[in-house]
Amino acid sequence: MASLTSNPMEDMDEEYQEGSVGIRRSWANPGSEQTRPQPPNTLNFTSETEQEASDNWTGGAPNFQPFGSPATSSISLTTPISPGEGIVKNTKLENIKKWTVSTYKCSRQSFYEKLGKTSKTVDPELEDQIETLRDTQRKYSNVLRLAKALSSHFYNMVQTQNSLGECFSDLAHKSPELQNEFLYNAEAQRNLTKNGQHLLASLNFFVSSVNTIVNKTMEDSLLTVKQYETARIEYDAYRTDLEFYGAAGNTEANQLKLAETQVSFNNKKLEFEKLRSDVQIKLKFLDENRVKVMAKQLLLFHNAVSAYFSGNQADLEDSIKQFAGKMKSPAPSWIEQ
Repeated sequence: MASLTSNPMEDMDEEYQEGSVGIRRSWANPGSEQTRPQPPNTLNFTSETEQEASDNWTGGAPNFQPFGSPATSSISLTTPISPGEGIVKNTKLENIKKWTVSTYKCSRQSFYEKLGKTSKTVDPELEDQIETLRDTQRKYSNVLRLAKALSSHFYNMVQTQNSLGECFSDLAHKSPELQNEFLYNAEAQRNLTKNGQHLLASLNFFVSSVNTIVNKTMEDSLLTVKQYETARIEYDAYRTDLEFYGAAGNTEANQLKLAETQVSFNNKKLEFEKLRSDVQIKLKFLDENRVKVMAKQLLLFHNAVSAYFSGNQADLEDSIKQFAGKMKSPAPSWIEQ
């Protein structure tokens, strides 16, 4: 045991003696000496040890399997694809690709036409007919708007006349001193209401006929015109490409593009010529039927309005019968359908 005046560090130095290899003094038993084991200079592995080491190490890194051996299964983990699904996907992609290319070509052609950097196919006679149709539709739309306003105002007037006639009739029973006067006016308002309802039916039929011409027949023809104009832009776009590749260098890539563009150009040309023929036929029949139908409608409209405001009840009823006959016609013109 160290005394109070001794240095503890000197006592610890006495525990270990430098220079004596493997010899140390135990603190518990200072008088005993034990030999410290030295590390071996070489490692000797048997064949079994080498096999075990190779199984546990792979590529210099330990092959740990904390959850046991990996699971195996004969079921495929990939999503099965039906035989036709791949074809459908390829077809959709091809359609999207063609639509994208066509849209780009048409947009480029329209843009260059507005800038005046490219030429376009023009049929002067057909373009004049199309512009005439659009102008006619605008004017007929104005007639339709005014006819609807007239019908609406006249309906309100007829309703007012009917209410006024009922008021006169009620006052005739409650005012004996003015009974005859109230009865005369009540009868007049009832007749005006009856004739007004006839004229209102004529106005509504006229509005319906003009609406059919403007919003169905003419609109159908203008829809064909829009398809024709789209086909014309596509035709000119592929024509421009065909001229470009025709003037380009005689290389294999240019010849391949030229052949592909030629096929597309032929298809667009057939589509363009077919739609141009459809537009010409539709415009011709539209003009003929428009004149025939509007001639009858305008005559009936004139007779009904004139008969009403001249007070000719017989002529007004005649006009109503003609309108009713037109409405019940078993074989109307295609433009009236």
